[in-house]
Amino acid sequence: MKTIGFVDYYISEWHADNYPAWIKETCEKCGFDYKLAYAWALKDVSEVDGLTTAEWCKKFGVEKCETAKELCEKSDYIVILAPSDPEKHLELAKATFPYAAGKRFYIDKTFAPDLKTAKEIYALAEKYGINFFSTSALRYADEIENYRRCERAESFGGGGNFDEYIIHQAEMIVKTMGTDIRRAKTTNTEKGNDCMIVFSDGRTAEMHYNCGFGFKMILTANGKENEIEIRSDFFKNLIKNILAFFENGQVDFDETQTLAVMALREAVIRSKNENGEWIEL
Repeated sequence: MKTIGFVDYYISEWHADNYPAWIKETCEKCGFDYKLAYAWALKDVSEVDGLTTAEWCKKFGVEKCETAKELCEKSDYIVILAPSDPEKHLELAKATFPYAAGKRFYIDKTFAPDLKTAKEIYALAEKYGINFFSTSALRYADEIENYRRCERAESFGGGGNFDEYIIHQAEMIVKTMGTDIRRAKTTNTEKGNDCMIVFSDGRTAEMHYNCGFGFKMILTANGKENEIEIRSDFFKNLIKNILAFFENGQVDFDETQTLAVMALREAVIRSKNENGEWIEL
């Protein structure tokens, strides 16, 4: 049995609460042999429901580690969570990477608060020989799996707030359009936010955020426009890909795409806060 350790800012939150069952289910379906065995959190009490790390560990049958070092030494594979607090990811990487040389990590979305920090995490991983990947679960929506280098893309999505949830649309745009983004801007409306993206070769994309929207894309490929409702179980697809990465150390995209997603997210948030100015990437 291969062991997984969860690292979080505070451990009782939606991703940490749901991933254990999905890991177990995926192992049963795919023949993987993994168990969530350890957990450590930077902050002991959850901001979501007030549970302590010890209480969460008891609830999920997981051993609480007293330090990040202990967790890294005991775990075969490590998941850094803190999905709502990407500004903590560099701190959590610094707390774990030095004690986990050669081990594989998954770092939850949003990978980093900005491009500069994202590059610092990659540099730290290289220093300590850490192999990791990071993505929004929407990358693994079945409906967009076969779309690459589209002529145009338009995405729609919701969530609690723009800054946290626009990552999902940014991930889908980069997957289906590519990384060569030249500039982006955000227009704030009464109902949400509209983002315009221009690529180096003149192709364009749009992202539309409204807290009540479901996820959808309109993709133009080979001259044909395709309207796609995202209805697949992308979170379970993500878990399957995480465990496959733990098995073989490979994913079907590289850091260029992750950095492009971070740069795009940073640009549209900055434009939102600067009255819709174009931001060069």
